[in-house]
Amino acid sequence: MQNVIALNAAGRQGIITARATTDEMLLERIAEGDRSAMHTLYARHNVRVYRFVLRMLRDVTATEDLVSQVFLDVWRTASQFEGRSQVSTWLLSIARFKALTALRQRRYEDIDQDEVMDVADSADTPEASLDRSRTSEILRACVAKLSPAHREIVNLVYYHEKSVEEVAGIVGIPASTVKTRMFYARKQLADLLRNAGIDSIAA
Repeated sequence: MQNVIALNAAGRQGIITARATTDEMLLERIAEGDRSAMHTLYARHNVRVYRFVLRMLRDVTATEDLVSQVFLDVWRTASQFEGRSQVSTWLLSIARFKALTALRQRRYEDIDQDEVMDVADSADTPEASLDRSRTSEILRACVAKLSPAHREIVNLVYYHEKSVEEVAGIVGIPASTVKTRMFYARKQLADLLRNAGIDSIAA
């Protein structure tokens, strides 16, 4: 019994330690070849990166492959992180570059918008997911009707909660352009949602 208590206490301490470790600290350890730090960083960010890439590629298999490539790049280049942005922003920049490269290699743009799917957060309860499912489905369908440039901005700002400055860094455009695209994207999205019968979100 004492062994079980000791193991539980050690497990709790490990969780507390992992939570207290910043992404920047993890990258420093990854740069030194620490595999446990790599596992922790992956656990924190793989769903976020997966969602981001999936909305661009609309292909589950290709997305899974690309996410693996992103974190392999992180393992190889962790020492190059300069701290000028959040680690999550850096990860999405790598993912965006790889996704755009993959899209160019496809040589077509008639991607089926219906292939977009949600990846549930581990914190989501089944009840919460069910309550949001219909509204989320309509919202995704409306977002999918935006232009690629506007859809990308909405994706980063709303789904990944990035600031205007962070989006500018990821996309490689001035902050003023991000604001302009956001304005027109929100206006068009509001019209699409109203036409779909959802005034509360469109407001």
